Amino acid sequence: MNYPSATLRHERLMLVLLGLVCLGLVAGALYFQHVRHEDPCPLCILQRYFFLLIALFAFLGARFHSWTGVRVLEAMAALAAAGGIVTAARHMYVQANPGFSCGFDALQPIIDSLPPATWLPSVFKVGGLCETLYPPVLGISLPGWSLIAFVLAFIPLVLSLWRHRNRARQAARP
Repeated sequence: MNYPSATLRHERLMLVLLGLVCLGLVAGALYFQHVRHEDPCPLCILQRYFFLLIALFAFLGARFHSWTGVRVLEAMAALAAAGGIVTAARHMYVQANPGFSCGFDALQPIIDSLPPATWLPSVFKVGGLCETLYPPVLGISLPGWSLIAFVLAFIPLVLSLWRHRNRARQAARP
């Protein structure tokens, strides 16, 4: 067994694991929505999209048998995780600094007009306001948990890209 192929197999396995975790997080969000009746707001739905994008890129990256394909899809997953970090941080900010909403969120028509909202309304349709505070889980709000998950996805992806970039540079030296 040569070293690069074993490392690539490990990387692909980690991508599958990342994809499964992201799908599990979306399943958890659906549990809160349908079982605990905590309606998702526009920022919640955006976070679902970012988790699903990370999962999609991770699963596609795991299908590649070359470092180039894996790295490209890891970079795309890292970008989706960065978008999720920004969205979750914004959600936490909105909840910490609620404004006057008149029972309407300006993002709702935009989010509800995206095609997945018509294909799977029970998953992607907005039902609540971003300012609504639900009971925390283990002392942390759901947007807080989401932020933690996005950071925990982002850091290993970026470290992996950086580590393999340095390995490629060392291999190219005479």
